[in-house]
Amino acid sequence: MISRQDENRHIPLLAGIAAAALFGSVAADAQTAAPDRLAPYFQPVTAGAKAPDADGFLQRWLLLEPIVKPNRSNSGFTGSYVRTALTTQYFPGQMTAVPHDGDTVTVATPLRWHALDAVPFDVKLFNFAQATGKAVYGVIFQAVTVIDSPRARKNVRLAVGSNAASMWWLNGKEAVMLSGDRRMVMDDVLSPRITLNKGRNVLRGAVINGPGLSDFCVRFIDENGKPIRDITVDVK
Repeated sequence: MISRQDENRHIPLLAGIAAAALFGSVAADAQTAAPDRLAPYFQPVTAGAKAPDADGFLQRWLLLEPIVKPNRSNSGFTGSYVRTALTTQYFPGQMTAVPHDGDTVTVATPLRWHALDAVPFDVKLFNFAQATGKAVYGVIFQAVTVIDSPRARKNVRLAVGSNAASMWWLNGKEAVMLSGDRRMVMDDVLSPRITLNKGRNVLRGAVINGPGLSDFCVRFIDENGKPIRDITVDVK
């Protein structure tokens, strides 16, 4: 049986070839992604909050159509470059607002927020961009979700894997950064010990990639390294 980690280490050669041909391509007209274009990787959100999957991964997200940020190679994703690129304000409320499904922002062109449930444990951003007719290479993705915890939890860690580099903020404070040219591996980087507040917590992420596939996976783990599952996630 192929593990989740091994599955995501095998990137098809054709993706690299396509990157050279399609780098920076953008559809002429923005469009709302229909469910059949998002399948089998996403589905529209269902009513009510959603629990993490059996391994604690968060699957419900608000995703913004990608911001074009040309990078023909991921080799330049140093910590300083990633921090500058992902903390630059591209639109008002970028680091504070919790958007709604269908909201739009303008970054050169209008970009739409989509409320989606990921079907696998990881959020396949490349396929999301394809389904919405947007650029798939040389881009920045924005992701937001709202976590409800039945009690305060101290000394938890945010466990993240991303392709390629990314930054993550919990309740407005930086939690973890992944720099460099990397493939997505579950629990690739752990945050320092942080606190999940009782009630509402806002988790925000940004992923930058040049050529190649883009995706991420996120979960919280406790002091013993066990996934936290008695929380719920929603997009409002």
